Amino acid sequence: MKFTLGWLREHLDGAATLDDVVEALTRIGLEVEGVEDPAAKLAAFRVARVLSAERHPQADKLQVLSVDAGDGPLQVVCGAPNARAGMVGVFGAPGAYVPGLDVTLKVASIRGVESNGMMCSTRELELGDDHDGIIELPADAPVGMSYPDYAGLADPVIDVAITPNRQDCMGVRGIARDLAAAGLGNLKPLAVEGVVGEGEGPDVRTEDAVGCPAFHAQSVTGVANGESPDWMRRRLIAIGQKPISTLVDITNYVMIDLGRPLHVYDRATLSGGLVARTARAGEEVVALNGKTYALDAGMTVIADDVQVHDIGGIMGGEHSGVSATTTDVLIECAYFDPDAIARTGQKLLLTSDARTRFERGVDPAFLDDGLAIATRLVVELCGGTASGVTRAGAAPVEPRTVSYDPRLCSELAGLHVAPERQARILLSLGFSVGAIQRPDAFSDALFATIGSAWPVSVPSWRRDVDGPADLVEEIVRIEGIDKVPSTPLPRVPGVARPTATPEQKRERRVRRAAAARGLDEAVTWSFLSEAEAAPFGGGTWSLANPISEDLKVMRPSLLPGLLSATTRNLRRGATGVRLFELGRRYLATGEHPTIGVILAGERRPRGWRDGKAASFDAFDAKAEAIALLAAAGAPIENLQVMKEAGHAWHPGQSATLRLGPKTVLAAFGMLHPRLLKAFDLDGAVAAVELYLDAVPLKRAAGFMRPAYAPPALQPVRRDFAFLVPADLAADALVRAIRGADKAAIVAARIFDVFERDGEKSVAVEIVLQPGEKSFTEAELKAIADKVVAAAGKLGASLRG
Repeated sequence: MKFTLGWLREHLDGAATLDDVVEALTRIGLEVEGVEDPAAKLAAFRVARVLSAERHPQADKLQVLSVDAGDGPLQVVCGAPNARAGMVGVFGAPGAYVPGLDVTLKVASIRGVESNGMMCSTRELELGDDHDGIIELPADAPVGMSYPDYAGLADPVIDVAITPNRQDCMGVRGIARDLAAAGLGNLKPLAVEGVVGEGEGPDVRTEDAVGCPAFHAQSVTGVANGESPDWMRRRLIAIGQKPISTLVDITNYVMIDLGRPLHVYDRATLSGGLVARTARAGEEVVALNGKTYALDAGMTVIADDVQVHDIGGIMGGEHSGVSATTTDVLIECAYFDPDAIARTGQKLLLTSDARTRFERGVDPAFLDDGLAIATRLVVELCGGTASGVTRAGAAPVEPRTVSYDPRLCSELAGLHVAPERQARILLSLGFSVGAIQRPDAFSDALFATIGSAWPVSVPSWRRDVDGPADLVEEIVRIEGIDKVPSTPLPRVPGVARPTATPEQKRERRVRRAAAARGLDEAVTWSFLSEAEAAPFGGGTWSLANPISEDLKVMRPSLLPGLLSATTRNLRRGATGVRLFELGRRYLATGEHPTIGVILAGERRPRGWRDGKAASFDAFDAKAEAIALLAAAGAPIENLQVMKEAGHAWHPGQSATLRLGPKTVLAAFGMLHPRLLKAFDLDGAVAAVELYLDAVPLKRAAGFMRPAYAPPALQPVRRDFAFLVPADLAADALVRAIRGADKAAIVAARIFDVFERDGEKSVAVEIVLQPGEKSFTEAELKAIADKVVAAAGKLGASLRG
């Protein structure tokens, strides 16, 4: 919500400075997002008179001007067709920054003639779209004066973030009311001077009592729709609104000034009366933005006897919009149901300033006054004769009263505010307290008659106030949230119980382990395109209202986002990429905590010792998977390596890590070349996807760490070399050897593999841990025999 300081002062009587206003707005809950001073941007431009204008010797469309900006004549080359001797315009000297051109002026030679600055157009100063000629000022404009000061542009623009519950502050007057309550002045009375109409009002009615319960309208005939007055144009331009014509600008001005959206129809385009009704199947409307919208039942529209003209409360139609030739208009001032507006806007993916206000809830009691103010402006600025007013339906303006105990302020907010002060705050915000309806009607004697339970009447523009707690919020924010004392919560005696769940602790351990292993954490979108989700089984969850088609489905895997990040990093010159992300996958069975890892590019750069650079392979991915599973608490000694990683993985260079044949803890290996091509990646890419919710959690055993009890005796290591079948999985051999004597064998690992004469040799190191006494030679031989026998069951034989 943007407005200028001068605009605010149209409603707020007081001497508050810009700094006072900005500080107070944020203090009372209307956060200021920015302040812009147009005068500062155009401070270098001055009013100047053209002393002479001669034809450029080298160009027919250029003139050489002699310009006086208060410091004597300067030579300026100008191409504007309206430049002539004696005219007064706006001049920018060398060094001035022209915002519309994004250039800083300097002395230049144009077709061989020196030019010292430029005479400016409206578009070049970002004050409008006119670029047919330079700005022409009245002849008596003071030469040399700063143009922002002359044009009244020294009016700072304030941008305020309005929360969805503060629909009353979607107009400048609502913001002024809050500031007046905060002590920055007095709210000026709103001048509502209606136009006494002639004859009957226009033919309008409502047949949609839910979507449009009230439809007020008034016609004006004989209007002249030209350019809106300068004061209105300046204010609209300052807040980013594009002036279009007087009639359109009036509706925009009233909407921003008072929070009351309106619409104006060209009566010449209407066939019969207007009716607010629900749309019928197959109906369409071409809106003012030039787009065609298909309507369905449940959407409120404004139509005549022939066609739909307006998507009620959101956007008018192109066919019935006013133009420069419009002479007769119908002004619509209706109340639309907030929920219906929100549903229609979401279905049509259509946003507008009117929708923003209607779906939050405009003041239902402001129909007559809003229409009267708009009609008065039309008659004053465009001329014409107004008709009577037609009032169809009735707005929901039932009075609401909240029983309020002033002691609640201290009980709920911890801030003591005197009851008299509480009452004055509520009155200044438009509430009535008992019989007191205005701040100037407050008196101690009248206040004493209210009692301890106040009947507080809620104003029609405060749809968000529903109970006593809302009144406490109003009092506290105006009194000052900074005044609420900081009171520490009572500390429970003893040691505090941990709040993190076992799952959260596991995620922390895995995240730290990944970072410690040199992986960089990434955070990617949780939604992606259907094409990106397809290699991973497709997206089960689709968004009903996606930002774009590329962000339509919830991700079934973390790898697509990581692959996109990898592509960006490699394109920017990264030679090696090691990324991980801890997030959620979205499958038919729900959300699943997952960690994804991508290893791409160079694992080791080239060097004088190792030669060319080394790339990542499937074993690098396996090492990361096992390390992260260990951090997650998985029993890695029981893991089994099995194939069937999925279609996204390279079929010969990928596998899964499982506990038993069904419990898959991770997939690892090289990604499929087709997938890499889809992400525009060259070379091989290794990856891991670890499924945290499949890792069994250990039972809680209290907060005491187990005592450190290292073995008293040295471990014993023995090496075995086996000739094995070519199709025997090394993992199966290691698990068989480890299970040969579970009491004595504490570890087994492969340390050498080679093939010779069609035979495959695998060397395995086993670690034996003695208990109370050292192993005897006979015991060691017995264990060795068990190892050989266990390997023999898999077809392996001891190599001679």
